[in-house]
Amino acid sequence: MIRVQKYLADAGVASRRKVEGWIAAGRLTVNGRAAVPGLRVAGGERFRLDGRPLPVRPSAASAAVRVIAYNKPEGELVTRDRRGGHPTVFAALPRLQGQRWVAVGRLDLNSSGLLLLTTDGQLAHRLMHPSFGIEREYLVRVLGQPGAAVLQRLTGGVMLDDGPARFDSLAEQGGSGANRWYRAVLSEGRHRVVRRLWSAQGYAVSRLIRIRYGPARLPRDLPRGRWRELDPALFA
Repeated sequence: MIRVQKYLADAGVASRRKVEGWIAAGRLTVNGRAAVPGLRVAGGERFRLDGRPLPVRPSAASAAVRVIAYNKPEGELVTRDRRGGHPTVFAALPRLQGQRWVAVGRLDLNSSGLLLLTTDGQLAHRLMHPSFGIEREYLVRVLGQPGAAVLQRLTGGVMLDDGPARFDSLAEQGGSGANRWYRAVLSEGRHRVVRRLWSAQGYAVSRLIRIRYGPARLPRDLPRGRWRELDPALFA
């Protein structure tokens, strides 16, 4: 028997903290009764959120953990909601039995590169949570030629509308014409934070490619729109 929040997190339904929030708000029921803090489950129970069934199979929490690297193209969304009309990354992923893919962070519609996905909700939560300081590395193309003062501000700290942010490192990678490429590293994953940092200095990002997430690098021979299995021990 394990705590319900761990069971659902291991099954990739939601993070432990989110499940705890559902319990506190009285939104989660197990076998028709409101879940309470400390509730333990064996697997096979009927879970409902706001009265709607949560699709959790009994074997999901005990199945082998999988992690894949997906080379996301521009024009795809990291969502299961197809109402926007855009293709989603999940359509290109391998099908699972009794598990579901959990995206480790997001890349917006116009961004490309490395997207990690796992069947382990707790692993995804750990890789995303700011307290762990997991590095993300990007290749960024900006329009214009930022001076040394701009680069210093971007690595020293910029106040955004949701608090201060900065790049851990920023190195010029060349460019042509009016564009310049930079290799940018930061240890957080706030919504569109790379684009917003540059925008705060008056520069528009025209290309954004994630090439590393923690210890995982985007394989150079992995075509866009394709995925590759990774060893979960890489993230231990």
